[in-house]
Amino acid sequence: MSADAVVMMIVAMVVVWGGLLAAILKLRGHTEEY
Repeated sequence: MSADAVVMMIVAMVVVWGGLLAAILKLRGHTEEY
């Protein structure tokens, strides 16, 4: 695999996992608030 492919794969994984964690934290925050 080329360096560009590895970088793109890492960026995609970070975006996906970051979005999932953000959604979970938002749901937990809303459930705790109300």
